[in-house]
Amino acid sequence: MSERLQGIGMTSRRTRGRMIERLKQQGIKDPGILAVMNDTPRHIFVDEALSSRSYEDTALPIGYNQTISQPYIVAKMTELLLAGGPLSNVLEIGTGCGYQTAVLAQLVDKVYSVERIGPLLKKAKNYLWDLKINNVSFQHSDGSWGWPEKAPFEGILVTAAPSEIPASLLQQMAIGGVMLIPVGTNTQELHKIVRSKTGYRDEIIEAVTFVPFLTGRE
Repeated sequence: MSERLQGIGMTSRRTRGRMIERLKQQGIKDPGILAVMNDTPRHIFVDEALSSRSYEDTALPIGYNQTISQPYIVAKMTELLLAGGPLSNVLEIGTGCGYQTAVLAQLVDKVYSVERIGPLLKKAKNYLWDLKINNVSFQHSDGSWGWPEKAPFEGILVTAAPSEIPASLLQQMAIGGVMLIPVGTNTQELHKIVRSKTGYRDEIIEAVTFVPFLTGRE
């Protein structure tokens, strides 16, 4: 592994290990998720000027008024998504810099990731290429549309907050499928939606802070 991927000083494996210990203290239990996050160099997904803060438990700016989610939220949403067992195909709405994508891709068979901001999507593709992660398909599109051609999805993970849950995403869930989505404007809550043969079960997990869910493409 190159020095850039391995990290040094505040981006070293030792610093990453401290992040993992903090995640455990915050209640993250899944050993597979903890192992993947220990192995995934978060520092390459942010600008070099911010790399020393990569393993702090905070969201960081990635340009275009977007952020990389704090490690706890990445771990928590992934753990909730996979709580019922392994998933074959997952839809991610909001690729961003690709960090959450990279974590997911190492835990599920296939990720379909949609991003509305073209330059961010290009960067994310390059980061995942550097990490030799090749089970992700990308689409430059309005996230509210989902990816109907690839539906139904066993899991859907949304990384921006709409004021209400898009009906199109509910329709693209498989029976038994799970969706994690932050919802709200001034205040936001993380919702876990499970689809059954008779409808949808909506569970509110906790208060969260995400960038707003915007439509259109850039």
